[in-house]
Amino acid sequence: MFVTEIIKMILPVLTAISIGYLCKKKHLFGSDGLSALKAIIGNITLPLVLFNAFFTAKYNLRVLLVFVVIFCACGIALATGYIVRPLVKPYHTFTPFLLTCFEAGMLGYALYSVLVGAENVSTFAMIDIGQTMFAYTIYLAMLQLTDGKKPTAKDLIANMLKKPAADGMLLGVLLGSLGIGKWVLASPISSIYTQFISFITAPTACIILIVVGYELSLKKKLLRPVFITVGLRLALCTVLLTLVSALLFTIIPFDKNIMIALMIMFSLPAPFVIPLFADVKEDGEYISTSLSMSTLCTIVLFMAIAVYSLM
Repeated sequence: MFVTEIIKMILPVLTAISIGYLCKKKHLFGSDGLSALKAIIGNITLPLVLFNAFFTAKYNLRVLLVFVVIFCACGIALATGYIVRPLVKPYHTFTPFLLTCFEAGMLGYALYSVLVGAENVSTFAMIDIGQTMFAYTIYLAMLQLTDGKKPTAKDLIANMLKKPAADGMLLGVLLGSLGIGKWVLASPISSIYTQFISFITAPTACIILIVVGYELSLKKKLLRPVFITVGLRLALCTVLLTLVSALLFTIIPFDKNIMIALMIMFSLPAPFVIPLFADVKEDGEYISTSLSMSTLCTIVLFMAIAVYSLM
């Protein structure tokens, strides 16, 4: 029975990733098809997933505490990245950005929903909001400095508002914190709203994992710096997970769903959007290979987290 439950969680993830990888190998669709899938995720389904997660979330001091702790953890990881980056010269420019923040949007929500169900994704959203705000502020500002740019607060806000996923999150936070989400769920239209959201967002996890599988790429010539980078990230995230969970559960009661959310968050690769906000030049292959290797590590760790979720 236990083995069956593990297979039920892991098999869909591995199958979706394998489908994406085979689609690339068999040339079932090219870059245009991949861009179309990303557009569906980025502009429609993921913004709705984020909106619903924050719209239906409970807002209290616990949310604020989690936000502050995760935000600070991301800051510690970024600072550590600058300290250890000489270890991967000459690819050190973007190493700090590969050691902090997490690809929650394109991977985290999908994996978490597989384990605990899409109806509980607001718990993961509570963990995600701290790193998302860090990513759109300090992370993005420091990333753009690699090009010699000096973004203002206005530039950072404008960049964030251009992203449908960020808009969905912010709108969900606004309406949810005002109590509108709670009112909707207690009203006669609750079933209509729930059915609508469920129908539109249902394919999100599968499509995301297909995209992840399609983009997996490992370059042999870069394996040494990539292994060092991925190893540093795993070690750093292990330490941060231990410290964050110890701090949180010293202040608030232990919650297994929160623990699972933390475990998934700290197992995720760095954000996939690094090349979108900086001129990566010759470091592009190093970044993409590091992200691919980190993604493979995430899938392996996901299997262990799936076992924990059933214990």
